[in-house]
Amino acid sequence: MIEMRLAEVAAVTGGRLHRATGDEPVTGVEFDSRKVGPGGLFLALPGERADGHDFAAAAVAAGASAVLAGREVDAPAVIAPPAEDSFAGTDLGDADPDGSGAAVLTALGKLARHSVTHLPELQVVGVTGSSGKTSTKDLIAAVLRPLGETVAPPGSFNNELGHPWTALRAGAGTRHLVLELSARGPGHIARLCRVAPPRIGAVLNVGSAHVGEFGSPEAIAQAKGELVEALPAAAEGGVAVLNLDDPRVAAMASRTAARVVGYGTGGAVHAADVRLEAGRAAFRLVTPAGEAPVALKLVGEHHVGNALAAAAVALELGGTPEGIAEALSGAGAASRWRMEVTDRADGVTVVNDAYNANPESMTAALRALTAIGGGTRRTWAVLGPMAELGDTAPAAHAQVADVVRELGVDRFVAVGTDLYGTDRTTERVADREAAAALLAEEVRAGDVVLVKASRSAGLDRLAAALLEQELIRQ
Repeated sequence: MIEMRLAEVAAVTGGRLHRATGDEPVTGVEFDSRKVGPGGLFLALPGERADGHDFAAAAVAAGASAVLAGREVDAPAVIAPPAEDSFAGTDLGDADPDGSGAAVLTALGKLARHSVTHLPELQVVGVTGSSGKTSTKDLIAAVLRPLGETVAPPGSFNNELGHPWTALRAGAGTRHLVLELSARGPGHIARLCRVAPPRIGAVLNVGSAHVGEFGSPEAIAQAKGELVEALPAAAEGGVAVLNLDDPRVAAMASRTAARVVGYGTGGAVHAADVRLEAGRAAFRLVTPAGEAPVALKLVGEHHVGNALAAAAVALELGGTPEGIAEALSGAGAASRWRMEVTDRADGVTVVNDAYNANPESMTAALRALTAIGGGTRRTWAVLGPMAELGDTAPAAHAQVADVVRELGVDRFVAVGTDLYGTDRTTERVADREAAAALLAEEVRAGDVVLVKASRSAGLDRLAAALLEQELIRQ
């Protein structure tokens, strides 16, 4: 972030100084009191287990310059005014009964906008979609780093805390800021775009993730399209990168004044001669500036589209086809629990994709599973429930079960849910402990095991247990 004094922080956020002179230097923000250092502004946020306001004095004693708080604390601070709307408090829920956390998040957004808009050389890239946002964000960062200092969020840090916190990591030497934008309702993406206004926005797809909250795919498309609506006009350098293979995304061209760059079939940026090698895609990257071969390290054919989106962004920021292809080919999985492939010493391959799940990402992961199996290795689909699907949940789970059968997956284990059905092809276990016991007993050398579910199911711990089982046997 740009270097500021605490009095400036108060002015930008509309807050008031508390036990402070206003001369305190602020060079960064942190919400973990254990990580805050000199020049840091500690964000006092309430949580399920603890309230950051209770750690304000300790954070300053550890070196923080001051605290951004929602109520008075025993330390130098800026006390943020009440939140302007409810969006800033949506992730805090019952942990924020007095609205102090929402006040801090609203103030944080104002601070991030002030810092970003005072970095004139900074190029802000936003990416959204129903699935693949995090992997694509990681690929965009990978192809932009050779072109200049690049800041991107860790994992899926894409909400009203993670978005401004990431934006404030950009400083005078940062050339690219890559941001992932999520939404739990209409207006959320538009609000995030006001925090860090993007010049380039990429929309990947419109699927059924969060359909239980939005009500329909059309409503999801309306929300995702808020990104392209927020872009500058073409004359001002705005660029909308759209997936032409998704009709709802392609239709967003009519909702933006930015210049549209299409990728995918028929797009200016597309892939030719796609082939899979042990579940990893290789293809020829075709662009208006030339062509170059790409061999992805990431597992799954669905990453071809993610790579094309990243390539389209990089071309707009000075990348060459050859440089982009090299960066794409060298990029590994940068965020945890997303098609994380581990080969055990006994020949078992564990695919941990347990961070999130919806019918589209489930289908992509299952196709990757069978591609890794290659028709010669026994495959396991160990699937937990998909969340936030509302009334569509039974049909969505049945659809995934059909895909499992169509692909010929050898063993299908449903963990903690009956939604996948109870026919003879589905083995149901009550919980992840029961699943771990089954796998420990029946997985054999050479098997490929996919573990996938929405994060609330906690199957990342099942994937970890699979690796521990192998270590115990050693």
